[in-house]
Amino acid sequence: MTMKALLNPESLYNREVLHKNYNFVLPAIKPARQAKVRYVINQTLAKGCTVDQLSVLPRSNRTDPSLPPPSIMEKDAKKGILSLIERGLIPPAAELTLDPSPVRHKRARLYNAEEATRKQLQFPSTPLRPHPLTNIQEEIRTLLHHGKITCSSAPLRRPSPASGEFRGYSFFISSGNLPHEQDPEFSSFHQRYLLQWGSVVSMLALLQKILRDYAIPTAFVNGDRLAELSQHYELEYRPSSDELLTVLENYDDVMSLITSPGRRFLGADGRYFAASKIQATWKRFRDRRAYLQYRKQRWAAGVIAISWIMHVRMSRMRKRLREIRKGHLDNFRARAKTLAVEWGRISTSRRVVVHVPSLGYPTQIRFGFTGFDRKQNSQMARLCDLLDPNVDVIYVSPVQVLDELQQYYCKLLGLKGAVEEGDPEKVGDLSSRFTIVTPEALNKFPTHHMCLASHLKYSPCAISRIKKLIAGRDAYYVPGVIHKDDVSVADSLNIPILGCEPEISHLYSSKSGARRVFAAAEATTPPGDHDIYSAQQLHETMARLICENPTITKWLMKIDAGFDGRSIAYIDVNKHLPCYPWMVRESKRYGEKWCKKWAQDAAYTKVLCELPDTLDNFACPANREVFPNWVDFLDAYLGQGGIIEAYPPNESVTCLTIDMLIDPTGTVHMTSCGDQIHAENPFRCWGTSVPQASVEPTLLNDVSLRIAEACRARGVVGHFSIDYVTFIDPVTYNQSLWATDLTLAYSDQMAMTRMVLFVTGGHLDAARCQLTVPPPPKPKQGRFKKRDEGKDKGPPPNLSRFSVMSTNLVHTNMAVVHYSVFFQMCRAHGIGFDIKERQGTVFTLVDSSKREELGMLSVGEDLPGALASFARNLTVIHQEISAPNMQGRTNFKAAVDDIESILGTTAQNE
Repeated sequence: MTMKALLNPESLYNREVLHKNYNFVLPAIKPARQAKVRYVINQTLAKGCTVDQLSVLPRSNRTDPSLPPPSIMEKDAKKGILSLIERGLIPPAAELTLDPSPVRHKRARLYNAEEATRKQLQFPSTPLRPHPLTNIQEEIRTLLHHGKITCSSAPLRRPSPASGEFRGYSFFISSGNLPHEQDPEFSSFHQRYLLQWGSVVSMLALLQKILRDYAIPTAFVNGDRLAELSQHYELEYRPSSDELLTVLENYDDVMSLITSPGRRFLGADGRYFAASKIQATWKRFRDRRAYLQYRKQRWAAGVIAISWIMHVRMSRMRKRLREIRKGHLDNFRARAKTLAVEWGRISTSRRVVVHVPSLGYPTQIRFGFTGFDRKQNSQMARLCDLLDPNVDVIYVSPVQVLDELQQYYCKLLGLKGAVEEGDPEKVGDLSSRFTIVTPEALNKFPTHHMCLASHLKYSPCAISRIKKLIAGRDAYYVPGVIHKDDVSVADSLNIPILGCEPEISHLYSSKSGARRVFAAAEATTPPGDHDIYSAQQLHETMARLICENPTITKWLMKIDAGFDGRSIAYIDVNKHLPCYPWMVRESKRYGEKWCKKWAQDAAYTKVLCELPDTLDNFACPANREVFPNWVDFLDAYLGQGGIIEAYPPNESVTCLTIDMLIDPTGTVHMTSCGDQIHAENPFRCWGTSVPQASVEPTLLNDVSLRIAEACRARGVVGHFSIDYVTFIDPVTYNQSLWATDLTLAYSDQMAMTRMVLFVTGGHLDAARCQLTVPPPPKPKQGRFKKRDEGKDKGPPPNLSRFSVMSTNLVHTNMAVVHYSVFFQMCRAHGIGFDIKERQGTVFTLVDSSKREELGMLSVGEDLPGALASFARNLTVIHQEISAPNMQGRTNFKAAVDDIESILGTTAQNE
């Protein structure tokens, strides 16, 4: 900016820059003005130039460059070379030489930067800003800093400049009025900018209007800045108020007055503007309120419209889904009838069994289940349906099956020929008869906790592959806990399902539905009641049951949709109910009359009064991982419904599981029976021993057949299991058998039983509770018979077998041991299966990625031997893969303790 002012002689700061930076003072020379003369012609004024016209290049020379140039007169030469070139008297391409040269060469002086800085500090000057609109405020702040302007509440007059300081053209505007024309400051300003006075007057008019509008008493105007501003906006747009006010030297004082509230109403037309402001404020408030109300109504209308559109679309979609599901269900029933007609032919001919071990439990159960995919895959023993030579198996896996896991099952299923022949060398290859299919949608819904059937439904590639495998062949679908998506998948595959309808399955698999079936079958059930949905009903029903059964000391509360001991709570009334001892004494006092209602009225009232507090303080959920406290359990219990059931009045209680099958023709088959083994949780089945040895087979068979008939009458088809408890009645000392649970699904025990029959080649007669194996093959005899052929060769071999099995083995340290290392460790400790003796240990692998869970079965000649072998195997594996300070999770130790207690009870009974 300094260089621009230095090179522009017309700049206002040219003289100041030369003086302060170079200590050079120019003479005060006014710019020359062109002399003009006025001629009076016929009483009118005429303007003209008094200077003669300069000569230019003749036209002939301009058209013909070959002609010699005309002679240059002395007066033309005085105008300078540039003038001669512009008029054409000297050709533009002429080579000119000036003698002497006007440029004088001189050595340049180099200045020290520190000295230059020191000089600037000694001679401070106002920084030059060529653009007045953006730099006037900074100049004013600089003047304030140097004390040239003093701020106050009201505009002040300009201070007198110091002697020798350049003053410029400035003047005052008082109350929005310009100074008088005779004012020397304003007159000098007018004379200085006379040529551009029109634009200056326009800017002054705008500035006056602003000062009058805000009643500014005094404003000190910098005339030079005003002239620059007027020159800048002469042909452009109108300046803003802020830009106009920058020409004031008391800018801060004026702005403080302008920005003060209500200042506008003290100026010109203040009352008019005040009235306008009031009207505008009121109209704004009124219109704003109306607009907000309109926007609120518009938003509400939009919400209603969107909600209605979504409701209509959802209604259409629900209607369409109902029609689709009704079509699937109609097709399911039609295929079930066809399967019932052709079951005799299909069950004896070549066929394909599609196993889908899906657990179609309600959504709230699946969301609270950890390791749900591995729990579904605990039935990989379904592959042992290859025991029937006419069966090919398609197994849908809920986890990724890697090569290591697939190779293990190929080798395990290849033992079929060796088992039949009793020769370990005759190992076959059944890999062509089974296929493991993994749905591609397993990892696409990580937060939905969908069952396997739902994943398969949304896996078109897997369904297409299964269609190709069953094309042109007889096939049927074997589900787990059936779900509505099982029906959809079966409809896509166009094959029947060996099972009942989903609604029937979920109705009679619930605790309340099971008690209805047991009541219809006239089976003995624990004292209790079902369909409890409110706290008052819970308290009244339990109080009545406690009074009717004073010998029962523990009561169970079970949620309808619960399974595997996850949804059970219990209360010991003999320990926590204060009036229980008094009620027992009252029942003994009344004797046989205690069964009358009038005898129980007093006890019922007292029990009902004390029971709510007792439950709140002492009721305990059986599984703390699912329900940490009684409040959580009670919310789920009342929300889903449940039952109240008595716990057997004996410390020694045995639980049984019976697996049954109702084929499509209605024929009932008992497929498996076993005694339950409990570890960690007394209400959860950890494993079983097959066949059962706790109840007389005839009694068990009779009750199970009656329950199966009741199920068949209600449309149940396929696999289901019945749970019993047996104990010695402390009053009659007779063995009691209570039916406690009914599960319409393919059970883990059934899958493991198929594996036992596969590896032993035996036969299970569940009605007689006997598991037998074929006799060992006789050795080949020579040509001549031995003389002692008729002699006694010893006792006949024991062909009966017992098996202990579990699919719930958990050990977190298994994740760090590869399966190959694990099997080498088992062989080193003698853990394996003897094909000739048809006894030993076999494992079922569940997951090839985490490897924390697995299944195991041990086969022995008697039950104590099988239990001891199973416990020994668990102990050896636990010692090999566990550290002394193990931080993981395992149930091996609890299982071993439970098996040892069973062995002690068995020895005591013997």
